[in-house]
Amino acid sequence: MNPEYYLILAAALFCIGAVGVLVRRNSIVVFMCVELMLNAGNLTLVTFARTTGTVDGQVMAFFVMAVAAAEVVVGLAIIMAIYRSRRSASVDDANLLKA
Repeated sequence: MNPEYYLILAAALFCIGAVGVLVRRNSIVVFMCVELMLNAGNLTLVTFARTTGTVDGQVMAFFVMAVAAAEVVVGLAIIMAIYRSRRSASVDDANLLKA
């Protein structure tokens, strides 16, 4: 397969994620869309690593996955704190946590 197909798929995934972040109001859906955008970036990194014949992009994609796993832990903790205090997972409720 041509690398262009992978790049087109990565661009489509990134656009779907970006639209989801901009349009959705539920924080869990926004969070999943951010993860979709990170996966699109990983697909691009691995595609360019494959075309150049090096493992640099694959190593960088591995580190992005490690950072994304840490982001999931922190993000879900924040979402659960908002849900426990307001009984809603709306993005608008995050503004209410200010002291």
